[in-house]
Amino acid sequence: MNAASAVGTSGAAVSTIRSSTIADIPRRSASRTPGRVAVRFADRTWTYAELDAAVTRAAAHLLSLGLRSGDRVAAYGKNSDAFLIGFLACARAGLVHVPVNYNLTGDELAYLVTQSGSRTVLADPALRSHLDELDLDVERIVALRDADDSLLAAATTGEVPELDVQVADTDLAQLLYTSGTTSRPKGAMMTHRALVHEYLSCIVDLDLAADDEPLHVMPLYHSAQMHVFLLPWLAVGATNTIVETPDPTDILRRMADDRHGAFFAAPTLWVALANHADFGTRDLSALRKAYYGASIMPGPILERLRTTLPDLRFYNCFGQSEIGPLACVLRPEDHDTRPDSAGRPALFVEARVVDADGNDVPPGGEGEIVYRSPQLCLGYWDKPEETAEAFGGDATDATDTTDSTDVTDGRGAAGGWFHSGDLVRVDEEGYIFVVDRIKDVINTGGVMVASREVEDALYTHPAVGEVAVVGLPDEKWIEAITAVVVPKDGAGGAPAEADLTQWVKERLAPFKVPKTVRFVEDLPRNASGKILKRELRDRFSG
Repeated sequence: MNAASAVGTSGAAVSTIRSSTIADIPRRSASRTPGRVAVRFADRTWTYAELDAAVTRAAAHLLSLGLRSGDRVAAYGKNSDAFLIGFLACARAGLVHVPVNYNLTGDELAYLVTQSGSRTVLADPALRSHLDELDLDVERIVALRDADDSLLAAATTGEVPELDVQVADTDLAQLLYTSGTTSRPKGAMMTHRALVHEYLSCIVDLDLAADDEPLHVMPLYHSAQMHVFLLPWLAVGATNTIVETPDPTDILRRMADDRHGAFFAAPTLWVALANHADFGTRDLSALRKAYYGASIMPGPILERLRTTLPDLRFYNCFGQSEIGPLACVLRPEDHDTRPDSAGRPALFVEARVVDADGNDVPPGGEGEIVYRSPQLCLGYWDKPEETAEAFGGDATDATDTTDSTDVTDGRGAAGGWFHSGDLVRVDEEGYIFVVDRIKDVINTGGVMVASREVEDALYTHPAVGEVAVVGLPDEKWIEAITAVVVPKDGAGGAPAEADLTQWVKERLAPFKVPKTVRFVEDLPRNASGKILKRELRDRFSG
């Protein structure tokens, strides 16, 4: 039998049976273990069969509102079962989900909704007022939960309908907006195919299993919690507990009382847990797997965590939204020999470390890490110049997803390598060591200094709770190294500036010593835990 006769006359049918979309994940898990608990949130529990049915009902409801394949739908809510169902429903209906940081208001909120061209916004009622204050060109705002006409209500009542919609894995599934730590956020165009590949990389490289009992506290609008952990764990059939917002006291209690076996947090939350009064007194023996990422983990904090919990297996997850976001993993067995490494490329990721001219740097050298992978975004929504810069190709219309070359080879514009903006060092065995974000490297007197190195030195001081190091404009030094410090609770107040500069001087070369130390109560960060260094530069410049 030849291919044509095997296919018959329905190309759509073939693309469907050979395709693998995000919406297939809960369906497949439901077919294997329909009665197993998939999700817990507050007082609600969903089996895999119930979750899959809810997703179909919610997808039908969205389509009944007049939305059509390819329409963008913004999601503006805190963690909940409804937020997850909304994402999966968009995927099943062929809609493009646009997760929005729930801390955004005003112009920043309007920018994401408007730039994405979203026709509808799914919103928590508690956040609705922030949308009503804006002059948004959207057709409707739909409550995610806590309302009679909410998406969650539609997902839980009535028959499970048949959907008259075809979704291919080459279709766009989500616009993942970058965190905007250095510039206006850009919407990375993620296909179903890219994210499903990324989920498999996560399952393999992070040892995700059905019996992990994971706890999810980081924001689901962010790619790490949703796409590195929640969706892959749904794919393997785990029972997932979702918490609305992270609180260190509550997290430590849940780990001890509910016996969670796996947990992911951004380094800033791990810092808060390690410094918490309950840490070291709670019974955390059930916790077997600990994951960190989204920004650089301070070396002294990781050492403290591993010393206190010696049997806990740590995984460092490194990457960025444009690649789904997992790119590299440092596995537990490598933490003894390379605790400061970001690991090696994940299953579906090919990486190089290159100099400014695009040449591979030798082992031990520093350069930018670039990627080629089916996990990569197609480019940035409606930003052809930024797409060309990132992929090293010619500018194209970044709203056009019809280019089959871009979609099928996963290499982005012009088949190029994606430029991450991360400055790294690579060793002889291919392990990556993050030096800094290229834009965070400080040029002091013509010498380049990685802010992370200075931060790690300051983290070893007993009175330092948190620290961020930035370069501020300076007539003499070009950029003056400036440390912004949050004193540790219970340390008796802020240490003297001279004490901290002397501390660094005893550990690093003189040109790396901060010229100035500023003390603050909190560091600005986005909801994923990344410190917003551009805000610190703006605040303390001039």
